[in-house]
Amino acid sequence: MKSPLFARLALSLLLSTALAAPIAAQEAAAEPASGESAAIAEGWDAADWDLADSEFLPEAGWKFGTLDNGMRYIIRQNDRPEKTALVRMVIGTGSIDERDEEQGFAHYLEHMAFNGSTNVPEGEMIKLLEREGLAFGADTNASTGFDETQYILDLPRADPALLDTALMLMRETVSELTIAPEAVERERGVILSERRVRNNYNFKNVVEGLRFAYPEARLGSRLPIGTIETLEGATAEGLRAFWSREYVPADTVLVIVGDFDPALVEGNIRTRFADWESAESPDQPPLGPVDPGTKGQTTIYLDPALTESVTITRHGAYIDRPDTVEERRKSVLRQLGDRVISRRLQRLLRDEDPPFRGVSVSSSDFFDEARTTQLVVASQEGGWQRGLDAAIDEYRRALIYGFTKAEIAEQISNYRTSLENAAANVGTRTNNQLVSSALAIISGDNVPDSPQNTLDRFNAAVAVATPETVLAELRANAVELDEPLIRFTGKVAPEGGEDALRSAVDIAYARDVAPPVDSGNAEFGYTDFGTPGAVVSDMKTANLDIRTLRFANGVMLNLKPTDLEDDRVTIRVNIDGGTVIETRENPMAVTIAGLLTSGGLGKHSSDQLQSILAGRSVGGSFGAGELTFISSARTTPRDLELQLQLLTAYITDPGYRAEGLGLWKKGLEDFFATLGKTPGSAFGEASSLILSDNDPRFVRPPLEAYQALDYYQLKGNIADRLDNGAIEIGIVGDFDADQAIALVAKTFGALPQREPEFREYNDERRQRSFTDNRQSYTIEHDGEPDQAMLQLVWPTTDNEDWTETSQFNLLSRVTQLMLTEKLREELGQTYSPSVGSSLSSLYRDYGTFSMSASVDISQLDAAKSAMDQVIADLLAAEPDADLIQRARQPVLESLDNRLKTNGGWMGVVDRAQSKPEDLLRFLTTKARYEAMTGAELLALARKYLQPDQLVEFRVVPSDVVLAKASEMDVTTP
Repeated sequence: MKSPLFARLALSLLLSTALAAPIAAQEAAAEPASGESAAIAEGWDAADWDLADSEFLPEAGWKFGTLDNGMRYIIRQNDRPEKTALVRMVIGTGSIDERDEEQGFAHYLEHMAFNGSTNVPEGEMIKLLEREGLAFGADTNASTGFDETQYILDLPRADPALLDTALMLMRETVSELTIAPEAVERERGVILSERRVRNNYNFKNVVEGLRFAYPEARLGSRLPIGTIETLEGATAEGLRAFWSREYVPADTVLVIVGDFDPALVEGNIRTRFADWESAESPDQPPLGPVDPGTKGQTTIYLDPALTESVTITRHGAYIDRPDTVEERRKSVLRQLGDRVISRRLQRLLRDEDPPFRGVSVSSSDFFDEARTTQLVVASQEGGWQRGLDAAIDEYRRALIYGFTKAEIAEQISNYRTSLENAAANVGTRTNNQLVSSALAIISGDNVPDSPQNTLDRFNAAVAVATPETVLAELRANAVELDEPLIRFTGKVAPEGGEDALRSAVDIAYARDVAPPVDSGNAEFGYTDFGTPGAVVSDMKTANLDIRTLRFANGVMLNLKPTDLEDDRVTIRVNIDGGTVIETRENPMAVTIAGLLTSGGLGKHSSDQLQSILAGRSVGGSFGAGELTFISSARTTPRDLELQLQLLTAYITDPGYRAEGLGLWKKGLEDFFATLGKTPGSAFGEASSLILSDNDPRFVRPPLEAYQALDYYQLKGNIADRLDNGAIEIGIVGDFDADQAIALVAKTFGALPQREPEFREYNDERRQRSFTDNRQSYTIEHDGEPDQAMLQLVWPTTDNEDWTETSQFNLLSRVTQLMLTEKLREELGQTYSPSVGSSLSSLYRDYGTFSMSASVDISQLDAAKSAMDQVIADLLAAEPDADLIQRARQPVLESLDNRLKTNGGWMGVVDRAQSKPEDLLRFLTTKARYEAMTGAELLALARKYLQPDQLVEFRVVPSDVVLAKASEMDVTTP
């Protein structure tokens, strides 16, 4: 059995503006696992999972097994969402297992799994699943990494027959693929297209960064996408050889989590896989080597679209940490130290003129080859030294002086709260959460314990933790950044080049830094909003049992208690306004509305709030919807009052502090530099102007217009709506209704009188035109010389007509299947053809229907011919019954599962009073889809999708790109 390897390249301390950041419950530590876990985990043998050194046992409810041929499986019964299931098959092979001439074969083979096997003819696997309600991409997928390949099936029904189909297909994948030469040839174009689409400035930067940081490692020459040479040279014989060698029982694990009897699942696994012939598991090559002595090297990598950044790196010897009580205790200490450093850097980011745009610090394993410490600083163009100085100073300050008791206490509080929340939610964890735990076991990293045991061990660990023990563990974990590798990326090289970069780092490490300052905490200043409001109306909807109330001040409240998630409450507040208030004269009225909370409150800055609210499960977002401003949050019953107080405060006393825009403004120049650097970006910018006839509401303003925005302008545009606009609140989840009503009465219900209804805005603000210039446009992009895109767009209508809206959705799905089969399966031209229908709920009589494909520049005409044929077929005759079923069944399954999550319920609860018609629309949706006929779809297509009504866009490389490619001796058509 291969030793599993899981990359830890992305364990940087990502900075967020969230008020309380959760953390995975599995990473805490302290005491041994309790007898609860040990007694019930069925079939567990740590040696089977490369976890013999672990002192922990899986929690209750798991079922493990190994067939005689060596194939392993993990089963877990779970009913969230109820009557659904997830199936994952993990093959312990990836790009690292490829020989030189096989680069890209693991990924190629993943594609071939969908292209014919002994019992499923080529082209039928996806169709079979679509008939069962699994949409390709959303429910049926696969992925290839460096060290594993994973096949994914999300079952919309926990139906034994559907499970048997899923297992049949998984068995076909591992032992029955035909890998026919003609199928290999057809798929080659799709894979080359995928490589072409991914090959942009960001991908190239990542690849070059890996090769610089790990120059001798196998990783840099084993990217899963492969090389053009090996992909063009791939043969059916070569792929079959790789498949036979690498797809063996001992390297295969099945994970099934869902609403099934585990005994039934285990029996089906044995029936399907017991006769799979065992084979020797080949050794997996190492991803290294990594030389800890590599140091002192500097490089500069330039691209017009890249953000300016400096990365300093040093490698150390790999530390083999067994999964023990002591190691988990140390892990807690390391995480506390990392969190404090992250918090300090975050504070700098919140300045009105922050020294950097982004920053991360990490010490993590490079597989099992090395230990790497890395500091990454992203800056505004020309500001690299200021940003680097600030980041290095803060990092060194932590390692030299350590942390204050208050800083450690804040992080302990946040960490403990996340674990308490996980323990309270243990009975309603989702299938996806449990699959993640199973994948952690497969990785051989650790044994996930029960949330309660994890919390208990955490409390024991932090009870004796001190700033000194945290600092000691942090120092022991980090690799000294002396004579580091230095990598600069950006648009232009820094003045002084590599010498200037090296000198800046040396000087930063030589200077003295001052100890940290303890700023202290304040009390939350928003607990009294006046006399609680009186309820003047209390009713229930005729359908769906939603309780609807109105307070004397006009605030509407809709309640739906559920048992779908223990200890979780979701809140959504709709306030009259949104993007509808933007006009031709003021097209940027709410552009920065989403940054309202970054400006803090009148009494507290955003940074102060984070400390004040430490250990509480509260937060909040604010943004502009089409016809309302939307403020959302997710909390717990114990923090519901504080959460409502916070949301009310953001509406009644937003801080509008300039520091809330500092980081956003720092990123504007870089954002504008990326525009047009890919076909998709170039299309998005130019098509909005063309389709709207240059309506300023839909055309991106110049950089200077963004830079001129401030909170003073935003306040002038939205203050009236925040003060007076109608408010409707939806609360869904695990809460006591009477308590929630009382808490809303003390917060939103206590506000001054509001407008009783949402405005209709029946004026020019709800008008949007579609250009009358039905012609073909050529748009130029500044990306790769072989990349092109074709997009066809038709005008349609708005979404007022319920039946027509549903018909458009089904028509787009039917067209998607037809276009995919034509472009991808028949012609092998594109990796990602797409079809979409967008019917506006804001603009009267406005909507679009579009078809798109990313292709090689030489394939534009062929792609257009294929699209023309699809449209001609749509207009010529009704779609056949099978095509309609494959498009419709995933929709029907989705509709059946829509109220199995709190998020699904919120979609019908949040506007239950102001838009009661939407409840009926919701309830009758499935019947509309079931009643649709091919004749109706044909009539819809003929009404809207006539060839003379479309606008065609061809996105091609600019002359500058082609000239540059020619200079580099790159052959382009």
